[in-house]
Amino acid sequence: MPNRNITLTLPAELIRQAKVVAALRDTSVSALVAELLRSVTEKDDDYTQQWHKEMQLMKKGLPMRVGRVTWSRSDSHER
Repeated sequence: MPNRNITLTLPAELIRQAKVVAALRDTSVSALVAELLRSVTEKDDDYTQQWHKEMQLMKKGLPMRVGRVTWSRSDSHER
């Protein structure tokens, strides 16, 4: 996938700290930002995929049966 440039406006102190972290990791601030965004989007994709699986399961239902009902509605509301 080709890279594209974007412009970010961030607090000066945050940029300074990001440069220090990038230097300690022997990488660039751009690489740090890319890693963070990749992590966030992957988590979102995982959640979305899992949500769709759960929705399909709920639509399909589970092979469960309730046994013979031996109580009445009034029994269940009796205190």
